[in-house]
Amino acid sequence: MFKGSNVALITPFKNNKLDEETYIKLIHFHIENGTNGLVPAGTTGESPTLSHHEHEKVIELCVKESKGKLPVFAGTGSNSTEEAISLTTHAEKIGASGALIVTPYYNKPTQEGLFQHYKAINDNCGIPILIYNIPGRSVIDMSVDTMARLYELKNIIGVKDATGDLNRVDQTLKKMGKDFIQLTGNDDNALEFNKRGGVGAISVTANIAPKLCSEFQKFSKSEKENDVKQANKLNEILLPLHTAMFVESNPSPVKYAAKLLNLCDDDVRLPLVKVTDSTKEIVKKALQSTKLI
Repeated sequence: MFKGSNVALITPFKNNKLDEETYIKLIHFHIENGTNGLVPAGTTGESPTLSHHEHEKVIELCVKESKGKLPVFAGTGSNSTEEAISLTTHAEKIGASGALIVTPYYNKPTQEGLFQHYKAINDNCGIPILIYNIPGRSVIDMSVDTMARLYELKNIIGVKDATGDLNRVDQTLKKMGKDFIQLTGNDDNALEFNKRGGVGAISVTANIAPKLCSEFQKFSKSEKENDVKQANKLNEILLPLHTAMFVESNPSPVKYAAKLLNLCDDDVRLPLVKVTDSTKEIVKKALQSTKLI
């Protein structure tokens, strides 16, 4: 099962080109520091501004370098169904564990359009698919009923829920049962999300605090009294970091944090820009509060 702390991997650039050497180091950094799964080429990986070749390359490198040590759920979504099918079948061909597919942005399909989009991808591939529901970025919101219809298909296994609505966890659990994987896309609600039936997160913060995020996820799923206390303690430690990562548009803040930790440069691609000086101070303080610097 895809659970625990799964990192929404940043994509490092050098001179506006994919920095393969640094990217490979990042992958091994996560293998060595407790991350439970890798998610390359998602929104945090700046997929909207990756070329088709780069998009495929970052997934290939992730699969190759992880060597089966961690599951790789590749970001293969698009607002073009044909392109999403192409990216997903490519991910399957190179050995990805599964695909994370965002709801089609900008087009604003109906619930039936959403169903048909995912069904077409499902019918053309043979790997597990996680639905990525993020209304704040894609404008549309997939209903629980549409998700339930999709769950009847062979490859649909769960959701990355970035709605911020914790009641969705209860509704989804009631409709689909505990075998339908629920992962939060909001680091700041991960504790309550897991309490309600979630099994982990696809995390931005894990890029810079993989050990803390992994430990938090481990303790947050336990019912032992000491583990519950430890989960609450780690949640309090991580909250300032979660907040700082979204002071400006993701992934600019997390890339600046990664720079401070000597993990990669803070270059992002237009229309994103590097963070302002005021945000730099917020990020620095958050890293200091968690004793990462």
